[in-house]
Amino acid sequence: MKLIVGLGNPGTQYSKTRHNAGFMVVDRLAEKHGRGEPVRARFQAATTEVNISGEKCLLMKPTTYMNRSGQSVGEAVRFFKSDPVVDVIVVVDDLYLPTGAVRLRPGGGTGGHNGLESISQLLARDDYPRLRVGVGQLPGGGKPAFIDQADFVLSRFTEEEEPLLKGAIDKGVASVETFIARGLAHAMNFANAGPQRERPPPKAAPPEQPRQTEGT
Repeated sequence: MKLIVGLGNPGTQYSKTRHNAGFMVVDRLAEKHGRGEPVRARFQAATTEVNISGEKCLLMKPTTYMNRSGQSVGEAVRFFKSDPVVDVIVVVDDLYLPTGAVRLRPGGGTGGHNGLESISQLLARDDYPRLRVGVGQLPGGGKPAFIDQADFVLSRFTEEEEPLLKGAIDKGVASVETFIARGLAHAMNFANAGPQRERPPPKAAPPEQPRQTEGT
C-alpha cells in the first residue's frame, strides 16, 4: 500500500487557505481516481483507497490538525509496515515557494513547517519524499512583511493567484502519479523541471537561385 498524505487543517473554515494546499492535491487525486470510493475515518485521517497505475494507494488527510500530523502518518506506516523512503509521499504547502511552483525532494529538513516537524518526530526520520506546493505571494516566494506568518498561511489565495494555484495542483497530481508509476527519480525530474519554453519555428531556407552559366 502506497500512502499519499496531504497536509492541512480539517474544517470548512480552512478548506481554501494556503496551509491546505496538501489537502487540495489529495482531493483532486480522489476526484480523478476514487470516484464512488467511500471516505473512511482511519488512522486519525479521512482516507480513500484508490488504484493508481496498478498500485493500491491510500489517500490520507489527517484530521489531527497540522501540528499533530505525525500521529496519523505514524499509525498508517506502522499498520502497513511501510518503508517511508519508497511507500510514502507527503504533499505540503511551502511559504518559501511562489504560488504556482512545485518541488519534489527525497527528504531533508522541515523548513519550520509544523506538519513536517510532527511527521519527522513521530517517524524518527526525515528521509521520506515530500512534494512542496508553493503558496508564497512574492515573486520569489515568501509573504509581505506586514503580515504575520500564521495569519498569512491561514489566508486565502487572491483572485490573481487562482490560475497559478490551479496549475500547481494539476502538476502536483501528475507528480504524485509519476511517483507511483515510475518512482521518485522520474517524479523529481518531472516536478522540478521549469516551465517549457516554446522553441522558435525553424527559419525557412532561402529560395534557391537559378545557376548562371557562361554565355547567358
